[in-house]
Amino acid sequence: MDSEFSDGEGFGIEVILRDTEEEKGPCCPHGPTLLFEKQGGGETQGRRFYACSACRDRKDCSFFQWEDEKVSQARLLAREKENQSKQPPFSHQEYCSRFQEFVSLPLDRRRFCQECQLLLLPNEWSAHATHRALGDDITVARLRRPSLLLRPLENKKSNAQYLFADRSCHFLLDLLAGLGFGKLLCVGTPRLHELVKIRNQEAGNKALKSLLLDIDFRYAQFYGEEEFCHYNMFNHHFFNPERAEAVFKAFLSEEGPEKVVMVTDPPFGGLVKPLAHSFSRISDAWKTLQTSESCSQEMPMVWIFPYFFESRILQCLPSFSMLDYQVDYDNHPLYKHGKTGRRQSPVRLFTNLCPRSVVLPESEGYRFCSLCERFVSSGNQHCPICNACTSKDGRGWRHCTLCNKCVKPSWLHCAVCGHCALPDHPCGRSQTGCFTCSSLKHKHRACPHSGKRREDRGHTAGRRPGANLSKHTANRVAAKKGKPSPHTSKARKVT
Repeated sequence: MDSEFSDGEGFGIEVILRDTEEEKGPCCPHGPTLLFEKQGGGETQGRRFYACSACRDRKDCSFFQWEDEKVSQARLLAREKENQSKQPPFSHQEYCSRFQEFVSLPLDRRRFCQECQLLLLPNEWSAHATHRALGDDITVARLRRPSLLLRPLENKKSNAQYLFADRSCHFLLDLLAGLGFGKLLCVGTPRLHELVKIRNQEAGNKALKSLLLDIDFRYAQFYGEEEFCHYNMFNHHFFNPERAEAVFKAFLSEEGPEKVVMVTDPPFGGLVKPLAHSFSRISDAWKTLQTSESCSQEMPMVWIFPYFFESRILQCLPSFSMLDYQVDYDNHPLYKHGKTGRRQSPVRLFTNLCPRSVVLPESEGYRFCSLCERFVSSGNQHCPICNACTSKDGRGWRHCTLCNKCVKPSWLHCAVCGHCALPDHPCGRSQTGCFTCSSLKHKHRACPHSGKRREDRGHTAGRRPGANLSKHTANRVAAKKGKPSPHTSKARKVT
């Protein structure tokens, strides 16, 4: 059980994953909750509790329940009623019927409610009379790009949406098609999904099939049941399980040359461990549907995430490697192509594809390193001592003989701390050590006392730990790496 995010130097919050259906947590509007445990300093054992899998801030989802709490039948019924009230107003089938009726209307009879984010039929106009409505030029071509029609969600803590630049979209599609994949499973990447459909319509054939899994139910208005599944990637939950799981499994089944690859672009504020667990479950489902020759392999995957999460991702998925390609976004103030230095996008590709086979565009400055056998950015020089191209952020890194590794060019070796850091770092206070026994010699994962604490589980007093779920580890990691907090930059993206 790894610490996934901490809430200060004396304690942290740990997510505890369970595999079986019987061990699933109680449900909130976003599906089964996750089990967390608050880690205190010293020998104090934290109390376990359930909280929302998708929202780190309780203002977005207020669900909270102690693991050992007895919940009355009346409260269970009230909870179920609340969960139902927060589901989409129409079923997926109803959305599809509405869309067919909508596109049959003449242009001057088409309305889109900008406040309700809903395609309106003429008999609904009066109910939305006080709302702002878009009624100009809602053509079929415009409906093919719903990511530009829908208003990006604005809560930066849980679901702020940023759009993949077309440059990154086209690069990914060209790359995957060139590698021979015929099916693209888009997990949280709706803009990539819509570009696949547009390409197929322009070419007159379906060179690449696509299935979108996304928690934003608004896309059900534009895509049929064979093209979109309402899905939560943090707990591998399908909101319409009977129908959606059948579509999902049928898509994963490979026939002839139609090989499947998964591309995902999770919220930056998301916990790495639950995400990796969900992606592993997708891979396991893929394995069970393949022939005996390929059942021992992993499902091909591309995970798009900031480079400073590299160690966490590789710990969960050891077969993955990080590539130098910088993913950029149209409507993000910093993560845009062409920026230099610290303004470059920190978003990278993590994949279990062979790095040598992922050809990065030479026109953008990428080149092939024959020693590393992968494509690297122009500023990423091969270090003969490390025997690797070590830069992570696009700048040229330098080797520190005292640290025996390459470091960022702006870092200097600190004799007090014993490692390289920024010149104005808080000297001597960079190590937080273990929040099980407070030792600075190891981290919580390697603590020899952690087993003893699990056996002797107690309850801690004080404020409810769920109240601090918005303080995600990404903030702390970003701060250590000299990056802006993901909660103030990017947490949920339309990609």
